[in-house]
Amino acid sequence: IPRYLYNIATGDRLITYNACASQVFFTDLFGVTEFFLLAAMSYDRYVAICKPLHYVAIMSSTVCRRLVFCCWIAGLFIIIPPLSLGLNLEFCDSNIIDHFICDASPLLKISCSTTWFMEQTVIICAVLTLLMTLMCVVLSYIYIIKTILGFPSAHQKKKAFSTCSSHMIVVSITYGSCIFIYIKPSAKESVAINKGVTVLTTSIAPVLNPFIYTLRNKQVKEAFNNSVKRIVIFSRK
Repeated sequence: IPRYLYNIATGDRLITYNACASQVFFTDLFGVTEFFLLAAMSYDRYVAICKPLHYVAIMSSTVCRRLVFCCWIAGLFIIIPPLSLGLNLEFCDSNIIDHFICDASPLLKISCSTTWFMEQTVIICAVLTLLMTLMCVVLSYIYIIKTILGFPSAHQKKKAFSTCSSHMIVVSITYGSCIFIYIKPSAKESVAINKGVTVLTTSIAPVLNPFIYTLRNKQVKEAFNNSVKRIVIFSRK
């Protein structure tokens, strides 16, 4: 195992192997947990629209805490199998990672071990996570759409769809990026195309999330507009 790794995508930045392994662990844990959290949020939207009178009783603070805890535990159990295999990889001459971060694909690319079994394990875990969470999201939105279409007025339908729009945007970005990165023949292939998608999932999407969620809120919109007006008035002075 090389003591140090070089990340050429970020200007030959030196990083220890242990730090790289820790980065893989936390990056994958946060990423997988996000899918389970999105599934939990879809259930929250289902309760809010399909059972509005029982929302407070069903989605109590205790239930929310348990859902979040279960999401983290599920994410941990999903990443343990491939991570345990990855710790046994052997590295020969190369210690240069052609990526922005330490991820499974660039590490497998420079490994001189037979990586086929680990690649299949990574794909199975990714597909398992995708199918389980996507099934929850799809089922929730099937019931949500059926309920919304049964509303008598167009205003009620528009308001209900507006409630779900933020979550649907984040779901589209997250699932689309994951499918593009992980559903592929081999991790030994070039990872150059995935760099842009990695920037989207690790940098751009988290920055956009607060805007996607909060700018749907009326009070946040008013505060944002007031701030812009103050900046304009101050710049004119």
